Amino acid sequence: MTTSAELEIPAVTVSPGGTATTTLTVRNDGDIVEAYTLEVVGDCAAWSTVEPARVSLYPGTSETVTLTFAPPRSHEVRAGETPLAVRVLPAEHPESVVVPEGTVTVEPFHELRTELEPRRRRGWLGARFRTAVQNRGNTPVDVSLTGKQAGEELRLGFTPAQRRLEPGESAEVRLKVRAGKLIWFGEPVTWPFEVEAAETVRAAATADAGGTETGGTEARGAAGGTGAGVEAPVRLEADRPESVRPEPVPGEFLQLPVLPKWLLILLAALLALLLAWFALVRPAVESTAKQAVTEAAEEEAARGEQQQGSATPGGPDNPAGGQGQGTGPDGSTAPGATGGTGTGTGTGMGAGPGGTGAGGTQQSSATIDVETDAGDDNAGTYKVPAGKVFGITDLVVANFQGDEGVLTISFGERKITTIALETFRNQDYHWVTPIQIPENATVTAAVTCAKPGTPATGTQASGCHQVINVSGVLSDLAP
Repeated sequence: MTTSAELEIPAVTVSPGGTATTTLTVRNDGDIVEAYTLEVVGDCAAWSTVEPARVSLYPGTSETVTLTFAPPRSHEVRAGETPLAVRVLPAEHPESVVVPEGTVTVEPFHELRTELEPRRRRGWLGARFRTAVQNRGNTPVDVSLTGKQAGEELRLGFTPAQRRLEPGESAEVRLKVRAGKLIWFGEPVTWPFEVEAAETVRAAATADAGGTETGGTEARGAAGGTGAGVEAPVRLEADRPESVRPEPVPGEFLQLPVLPKWLLILLAALLALLLAWFALVRPAVESTAKQAVTEAAEEEAARGEQQQGSATPGGPDNPAGGQGQGTGPDGSTAPGATGGTGTGTGTGMGAGPGGTGAGGTQQSSATIDVETDAGDDNAGTYKVPAGKVFGITDLVVANFQGDEGVLTISFGERKITTIALETFRNQDYHWVTPIQIPENATVTAAVTCAKPGTPATGTQASGCHQVINVSGVLSDLAP
């Protein structure tokens, strides 16, 4: 063979993020001048360099080149032994290529990243958080999570409480925070707590033939490795079990009262209103209602007495009565001269002299139906019959299409109300004391149609349509 190459140190140890060097001696044993290209091959080629990468040698001469190893501080470069090979390729005799081999041992380092999301939550008795842990070291670790709170008012539970993470692996652990008791009244209370992630790394120990324990590769790597919490790294000590505790991650649980302050104020206000109702308003309403009922009864009684007093009973002494009988010259009884039997509408008996009439007060109602084209005005009326008085007690207005416009209701010369059609579908009015409408007077419903509405059929109407019903007592005029 015309080419030979030899590593000075075939086994090299390097820390992640650091560098280590060794040398390689190349010798030309041929009889011509040869140029050599040197290249690191294998898993460590990405972070290894050769200086110089090309040499030219005269026959019988040699040259030493430097190999530099600089593995990054990353979980992608696993801890442990990595095969090393350097290919020495002659330019003139490529068949004489040589590949000296060795090993590069990458020391382990330990680094954790812990996050808590969200950092703050609220609730009545408890809340749930998410804890994310990532192993950013280059060796597998067992990670355990613990939580603490200064006053121990909270109970913190992790599911699962321990995980084994490979280099670069991340895991999510659910955290449930629960308070010891409810807060029924008062202000919210903030409970701060901390979450800690710890890894346990034990140095590998092997027993030799003489029974003496010596630390292995993992123990040697621990001397230069570090573990990290949320921000600050923590360096491990070699050759002994080590529990790495990174920086704790703070969190907060805001415990809300079951009954907030504004609800207590609202309940107090409602209680005050209820007391005021029973103490002041209700007696006044009852007194007003009783007075109104009493006045209505007195007015009705007075009207009945007036109508009863205006009727003249018939008899032999009053020939003008409804069933009166006249007395002839011979003393005999005969019907009245000017009347037979007549039917009246009053509350008394008899409508004319010498006649008989049946009169009274009766409940009555009338319906006014008003149809109006869009943009026009129209009115509907009800006229009180001659000789009658209409005492109105109830009024019902129906805008069943949902029209838009204005409705004005008048009793005789008296305007009762003007309302916008779009503000109602059905409206009713009631009076304890009837509103008296004299004979020949009219109840008028005037409509101005601005926009027809849409009835239940779903098709817009061509015009406005309102129905007004008036109810009350229709009675005779007092004589």
